[in-house]
Amino acid sequence: MACSKLLSGDLPELINEIIQYFRDDYKTLHSCIFVNRLWCRLAIPLLWEDPFSKDYPKYYRFIDIYLHQLKESDKVKLNEHGINSRLYSSNTLFNYASFIRHLDTHKVYNSVESWIVTLETSKKSYSIQNTNLAPLPNFINLIYRLLFQIFIENKANLHSLGITMILHVEFEYFDEILELILQNPNFIYNIKNFMLDIDRITDNVTKFLGFFCSNCNSISSLYFLLPYYNNYPIIEKHLSQIIKSQENIKKISFGFNISSLNHSLLSLKNSNCLNTLNTIIFYRIDFINIVVLSEVFNQLNVLESIHIIYCHSLNTKFIQQINNITKPFKLRSLFTYKSDEILESLIRKSGNYLENLGIVNNESQQFLRLIIKYCGKIKYLGPIWLDKQNICLLFNLIENITQNLNYLVIDYFYNIHSSSFVLQNLGQVLPLKLEYLNLLLTINTNDLKIFLKNSQNIFIKRFLIKNLKTESEDIFPYIKEYVMEKKRIKYLAIKESFHGKSEDLFSQKDKVKEFELNDIQVLNYNDLLIDNYNFIKETY
Repeated sequence: MACSKLLSGDLPELINEIIQYFRDDYKTLHSCIFVNRLWCRLAIPLLWEDPFSKDYPKYYRFIDIYLHQLKESDKVKLNEHGINSRLYSSNTLFNYASFIRHLDTHKVYNSVESWIVTLETSKKSYSIQNTNLAPLPNFINLIYRLLFQIFIENKANLHSLGITMILHVEFEYFDEILELILQNPNFIYNIKNFMLDIDRITDNVTKFLGFFCSNCNSISSLYFLLPYYNNYPIIEKHLSQIIKSQENIKKISFGFNISSLNHSLLSLKNSNCLNTLNTIIFYRIDFINIVVLSEVFNQLNVLESIHIIYCHSLNTKFIQQINNITKPFKLRSLFTYKSDEILESLIRKSGNYLENLGIVNNESQQFLRLIIKYCGKIKYLGPIWLDKQNICLLFNLIENITQNLNYLVIDYFYNIHSSSFVLQNLGQVLPLKLEYLNLLLTINTNDLKIFLKNSQNIFIKRFLIKNLKTESEDIFPYIKEYVMEKKRIKYLAIKESFHGKSEDLFSQKDKVKEFELNDIQVLNYNDLLIDNYNFIKETY
């Protein structure tokens, strides 16, 4: 009876909660829109809140649908560039542009470029009226600007905005949309998450940041990914102003800045941050000139989560500042290139607060023993690079954290002997359920068979293999027998390299179809891969 009421739409509030649960499951959401009108009306906004995301199915036809909402005068401009009006959808059921919640300038650029490539290769099916489209940079610029114009005109209520500019041309495209944003401040007024990821400073970037401070004070999460600049004091001034202008900052991330962060950190002592900020992420920061850590951390009243990801200068001066913090030092993540006595002190101080750990080039048995002794609540482990002498300690660590471990990355990509030892012994120590397992190894098929057989009762939601093949052995028969037929994973990605050539299982359509028939979705390796920084950013 309850099921029939759900399908008929008699319990709309409950249906909405159920569909919200599928927010990131595009395949299920697509199925929901065919149940009935209510289900469709609830699912469509979720499908269209972030179509430029890399996880969205890359058909790029969603851009056609957006262009349907252009004014006639703008459609004439496209016609002049060789785009026939028949390209646009003749009828749309929803105002799709109004559903956009997440925008990142780099993702928009990539999607537009891919869409145009699709136009060039499918002119007949796209009704391109002339064989010569406008020059690629000019055409990308036009579509890029028109998309932002569409979002603004349809009063999109943005939740997240990323100003990400890596390529030189992206700064030129940003200049085009800047005037649109300056003339329409409501477009950024309600943003909760803001990311600035750029490789240089321009006058228009500083102009935008000044405008941003005056027109948006609702930010809860800030992400600054910046390289070194000779004029860093100028940009840091704007970053400090953004921090001070917000009323409810809960999370902040500093990345790629190898200059001083003292001024920005001191901005966290303002009254709007003291009782709201609970998470700080340091990503590839050089702490050598940072001297205010203890002063700032002692003032933050609700700080619950500190993350250090591949940072530099974790030296005696850094540890002394940490030791001067009178409150608990709640280090949740530590990803580092080395271990030494300095970090051993950090591990002792952090203890069971530590939840995410990755060590590259570690040769210290003492460090591993301290991890085993003090850190029993690790959820994310890896990548771990150890010499063969210390691999047994790694297995001891995995056994010690089995009740919490959910993500595991094992990386012995170039070491066939260590890879063999790992495969022969790892299956016996894994927990019964893992969210994510990524094996980067040089795989011998007999060793793989041992691993798969020993772990055949373990459910792994996302299973990745990156295999450096030394011989032309085929691992697929073992994957089929112990993975496909056992149906013990949900998502699979396999990438193999042999004699300098790489092959992704995702490109082998017949095998992909075979997995799908067994309810296993094969994805591109790079798409399924979890980046440590993004994992921390999205989890905390």
